[in-house]
Amino acid sequence: MSHNGQKATAMTAQPVKMTRPKHWDEAVEEAYRFQKAGWRDAVEYQTLGTNAPPIERWPHNGYIKKLTRKVDGFFYYYNRNRECPDRDIHRTKLYEY
Repeated sequence: MSHNGQKATAMTAQPVKMTRPKHWDEAVEEAYRFQKAGWRDAVEYQTLGTNAPPIERWPHNGYIKKLTRKVDGFFYYYNRNRECPDRDIHRTKLYEY
């Protein structure tokens, strides 16, 4: 909530906490794919990516299939299987709002 009692909009949503995972799970995979394309997370992609198309997902597991890169607007395509290597798990950031 803001000082005047109005709810904060999605455009002003800022994370209140950031953690780094120790083990792989689907939340880590999701965050890894957004961060590889230059976005903080789905919230930033949907609020700041005004020209970005909707998030495309693989139908069998729900993993992200295609995102627009933040830097240049080109597409970033992902495989249908896990992409986050074990060495990058601790580099991924998980945000809480």
